[in-house]
Amino acid sequence: MIDLSTTYMGLPLRSPVIVGSSGLTRNIGNLEAFEKKGVGAVVLKSLFEEQIKYEIRKVFSYEDAQNAYTEAEDYIRNYAREHTLDDYLNLIQEAKNKLSIPVIASINCTTSTEWPAFARNIQKAGADALELNVFVLPSEPGKTAADMERLYFEVVDNVKKEIEIPVALKISTYFSSLADMVKRLSWTGVSGIVLFNRFFSPDFDIRKFQIRASNLYSEPGEISLPLRWIAILSDKVEVDLCASTGVHDGHGVIKQLLAGAKAVQVCSTLYKNGFDQLDLIHEEIREWMEKQSYRKLSDFMGKMSHSMSDDPAAFMRVQFMKHFAGIE
Repeated sequence: MIDLSTTYMGLPLRSPVIVGSSGLTRNIGNLEAFEKKGVGAVVLKSLFEEQIKYEIRKVFSYEDAQNAYTEAEDYIRNYAREHTLDDYLNLIQEAKNKLSIPVIASINCTTSTEWPAFARNIQKAGADALELNVFVLPSEPGKTAADMERLYFEVVDNVKKEIEIPVALKISTYFSSLADMVKRLSWTGVSGIVLFNRFFSPDFDIRKFQIRASNLYSEPGEISLPLRWIAILSDKVEVDLCASTGVHDGHGVIKQLLAGAKAVQVCSTLYKNGFDQLDLIHEEIREWMEKQSYRKLSDFMGKMSHSMSDDPAAFMRVQFMKHFAGIE
């Protein structure tokens, strides 16, 4: 029998495949469908820090956001009215009542003040863990790398004071020393780090002179970035690493597990191919494991991590020379 079970953040998962936070995970019908498809866990659609602050104050303050403007105020007010915190807590409670797999709540945050106390409500509602999607674009010339990095530690510290359930950080690559940052974050008491979050990609409409979204969904080629860093970091940090972005099939999941990931999040492929893609993903993993004579994930997890190479530095350099030398 092929055993796909693993653990992530101390949570037992029947599969390494997790459905990541998105519009797909905001209603109970989809969550039940994902469970039937065999996924290991679900990450609920993110609450935004602005929603929490709005309900705390019941009024928008321009001090709460940089470059605030009237349209932003209206949007936050309307969004908060339509997506209340009570709705989110009710979703957690209903999901816990109907699902047997772990339910991970999610908050998208850019500051470390005011909102962390709400994490207690998420824990009380029954969430098995909390994923914090933390990011501030390092676009202010006056702020140093240390200034930007400090936010992440403050967020973790303030949230960890409020809850006992496992906490994961979903981060970007925007650090001057990514390896050192991930290692230091692994010492904060978080149980997992997700590599990497994916952002709104701006494009210009040159006829209407408007900013619009582009590249809404990831492409399979985007797997290379998290794959590299999980391979480099998986045995150098004291937390579980979870892969995100660019995983569209079972082979992508296998690659991330070989790199050392404990779990893998999928999202875009479900938008593109439908929920049945989860059946294909699990089938591809099982077929590959059977061909390789593996019975459980631990038989090969981390087998192709950076440190497992006999000479990892030379391996990376040779690959560069092999593929790019002589190309003018």
